[in-house]
Amino acid sequence: MGFRDLIDIGGGFETVVNWLQDNLGWLFKVITDTVNGMLDGTEFVLTAPPALLVIAIFAALAWYFAGYGVAIFTFLGFGLVWYMGLWTLTMSTLSLVISSVVIALLLGIPLGIWSSKSDKVWSVMRPVLDFMQTLPAFVYLIPAVLFFRLGPVPGVVATLVFSLPPAVRLTNLGIRQVPKEIKEAALSFGSTNRQMLLKAELPVALPTIMAGVNQTIMLALSMVVIAGMIGAGGLGNEVLRGITQLRIDVGFEGGIAIVILAIFLDRVTQALGERTK
Repeated sequence: MGFRDLIDIGGGFETVVNWLQDNLGWLFKVITDTVNGMLDGTEFVLTAPPALLVIAIFAALAWYFAGYGVAIFTFLGFGLVWYMGLWTLTMSTLSLVISSVVIALLLGIPLGIWSSKSDKVWSVMRPVLDFMQTLPAFVYLIPAVLFFRLGPVPGVVATLVFSLPPAVRLTNLGIRQVPKEIKEAALSFGSTNRQMLLKAELPVALPTIMAGVNQTIMLALSMVVIAGMIGAGGLGNEVLRGITQLRIDVGFEGGIAIVILAIFLDRVTQALGERTK
């Protein structure tokens, strides 16, 4: 018997997964139902109106937050997506990204605030985040599929885990970098810990937090193609179909649609971050 037989890492992981499936199946069902509800609701909002109306709304948002140049690109870019017949798939991808990012921010920002208030918490959180960021993206799909089967839900879960670290890291960094003078001034006016956080620290840290939001969105979008391998739907399926069937046209058009969506989200969130400075 070799040393490897004494410590079976893979077998231990399998045992943990089996235990979780046997004892926490109800929790995974609740998560599945919740995520499906978010995806269905978001996709309905994006696809129920006429495509040209949604494109006009996106262009208006881009013009308001990022300027007329980004607005023109948004109108022409999404118009091209609609012309290629990829509008519904693009909105499916956008709904997956929105759902993943919303959950990631709901978890990541509070964890970042908690980490900024305690060095002990940050010392525990940091190696966990390092592990999450360095683990190959494909590995996230294994537990996601085991717990949630195939479909969009494991795609959202894998995307969530992959995109969570920047939200935690940059929230923690932003609050830790709040100047000492601002904190002292808030304390001199009798601020409570809650008032200090909401009225002093978060407003000053907001540009850094928004940079974390931007990075979270970009990482979530980068998982789209990979999540397509487990039936997440959207543009990832188109790119995967182009690869598996050697359909250059299908893969290229799907890739172009992802790039247009990525540039739109990146420019708008960057502009939001600039406005908070």
